[in-house]
Amino acid sequence: MTPLLTIRDLSVTYPTRTGIIEAVRGISFELGRERLGIVGESGSGKSQTGRAIMGLTPPPGIVRADAMSFSGVDLLKAGPATWREMRGGRMAMILQDPKFSLNPVMTIGRQITETLRHHESVSKREARRRALEMLEAVQIADPERVFSLYPHEVSGGMGQRAMIAMMLVCGPELLIADEPTSALDVTVQLEVLGILDRLVRDTGMGLIFISHDLRLVSSFCDRVIVMYAGRIVEELATADLRNARHPYTQGLRD
Repeated sequence: MTPLLTIRDLSVTYPTRTGIIEAVRGISFELGRERLGIVGESGSGKSQTGRAIMGLTPPPGIVRADAMSFSGVDLLKAGPATWREMRGGRMAMILQDPKFSLNPVMTIGRQITETLRHHESVSKREARRRALEMLEAVQIADPERVFSLYPHEVSGGMGQRAMIAMMLVCGPELLIADEPTSALDVTVQLEVLGILDRLVRDTGMGLIFISHDLRLVSSFCDRVIVMYAGRIVEELATADLRNARHPYTQGLRD
C-alpha cells in the first residue's frame, strides 16, 4: 500500500551569527492511515518536524530533504497556491494552546465556517450546519451557544475542542497534533484524546501525535518514533515499547 506521507533525509537548519543550528538532522519515516507518535524532550526536533511537513518552518529556517511527499504531492516543490489548498483542506495541524491559534476578534463559529468556505464551495447556511455538526462531533454540549462565542469566553479545554473542530471540518487526510493536550488537566486530556481517537478511526485519516510524554503516546498511538537532538534514535510499535533498546527510550519509558 502506498504511504500517505513519505519523508526521506529531512533536515531543518537555522543560520545564526555563531553558526548553524541543526534542529532536525536527516530523519526518514513513512505514515499510513494510522496513529504515529513522535516523542522527545524539548529541543529534540519533534515540533520542527511537524512544522516542516506543513510548510510552516519560520524564516530563516531552511528545510532540505531527499523526498517529502504527501498523497502524491511533492511538498518540496509546492508553491504558495498549492499550500493554500493543502493546509486546512487536506492537511491540518493542531497546536498546543488554542489561544495562539484562534483569532481573538472573531467568533468561533465564524472561524470554522470561513475555513470551510475557503476550501469548499458551500453556502453560508451549509457552512453553518457543518460547523455545528463538527462542534457536536467534538463533544461540545451546546454547539449553538459556543458557535457565537469568542475564544476568550471559553475554557482551555473548550477552546481546544473548537480548534479540533476547525481543523477537521474539511475532512483532512492528515492531522498533525503538536502537544494538543499538554495545557489541559488530566480529565480533559483523556476526553480530547478520546475525541481524536474516534475521529481518526471514523475518517481513516493519518495522525501524527507529537508529545514529550511517552506513556501518553503509548496509550494512544499504533507506532512511535523517538527523537533526540534532532535525530530518530528508535522506531517501534507501541506494543513493543517494553523491548526498547535505546537508553534514551528506556529513560522516557521508565
